[in-house]
Amino acid sequence: MSSYLAIDETLLEARNSAWTAKEIMQQSGCWRETLSLVSAVRKQLDAWLANVLDKPNAQIVFTGAGTSAYVGEAVVGYLNQQLDIPCLSISSTELVACPQQYLQKNRPTLLVSFARSGNSPESVAAVGVVNNYVKHCAHLFITCNPDGALNKQAAQDEHYFSLLMPTQTLDQSFAMTSSFTSMLVASLAVFSDVDNAVLTMADSIDKNIPSKLTQLKELAELPMHRLVYLGAGSLKGYAQESALKLLELSAGQVMGYFESPLGFRHGPKSLVDDKTLIVLFGSNNNYTKQYDIDLLNELQSDNKAIAVHILALPSEASAEQLDDVFNGLYYMVCAQIISFYKAWQLGITVDNPCPTGEVNRVVQGVTIYPFSQGDIND
Repeated sequence: MSSYLAIDETLLEARNSAWTAKEIMQQSGCWRETLSLVSAVRKQLDAWLANVLDKPNAQIVFTGAGTSAYVGEAVVGYLNQQLDIPCLSISSTELVACPQQYLQKNRPTLLVSFARSGNSPESVAAVGVVNNYVKHCAHLFITCNPDGALNKQAAQDEHYFSLLMPTQTLDQSFAMTSSFTSMLVASLAVFSDVDNAVLTMADSIDKNIPSKLTQLKELAELPMHRLVYLGAGSLKGYAQESALKLLELSAGQVMGYFESPLGFRHGPKSLVDDKTLIVLFGSNNNYTKQYDIDLLNELQSDNKAIAVHILALPSEASAEQLDDVFNGLYYMVCAQIISFYKAWQLGITVDNPCPTGEVNRVVQGVTIYPFSQGDIND
């Protein structure tokens, strides 16, 4: 019988937790397959993008709801360094509720929508909102579900392009794990040459995560009521998703919080007590790293948290001096594992941490109201 996260598969299945464990541990393979999928449509995709982005003053907006929104938060900093076209991250929940604050009708916009199911009400509605307000717009859907509304919509219009993720990234568990990181890898690969960097991180995970499980389990089992993830730049986007993953999988029994290392001093640090675990995603950038070390030393000197832990890259990955957007993939897998082990310790059914239905795998209970240009006061 197989085991995942050093737990026998039979026991995982008995506690309705097997899918989450499998999906966390399958991610390196998913990334390799994602790179191949992007490569297979490279010529077609580049031609489509060139036609979409050749307009003056064009912009790229990355969007999604919940975890899918945090893909954009993690990648925009890196892509703004790589592209001459400005990139923004705006959640679909914000685009739908407050379009007047984000959209410019005369600014050509490529909306890149991330979605595991492709059926979330806000993800579908965001497409319509942008179409109704922006004169020149196009849509790139990066999604895991061939039967989702977004993927089906892509077949209807030349201004739409759908990029489907590997079949196994359509997570069967409640929490998004392999779907999140695979869509993130896809977005990087679409707009930049990232294959070598992603493959380096995939190899590093395969080599190092099995021997790190005991340490991650020990962190997770600390008697905490709050876990703070800290990261700068791209790593702040990963920290945001890490905090949500803990909150989801622990069914709200342990609060997740995120900030940047410098931002943490500006008020949020007041939440630290003897039941707070702090995990710092260490930057591999020599300049940024100075601020990480300063805060790490300060928090350790304060001696208030139950533990302060800095996640660092394995030596072979660190030596590559990759951008933190790639290093964050390693940290993200570690954070997912911590969340799993905490939920497991609490006796939660990890594949469905909220069986009473207040929170759902695909969000429910959202009313989408009709929107037109007349609803925005210029």
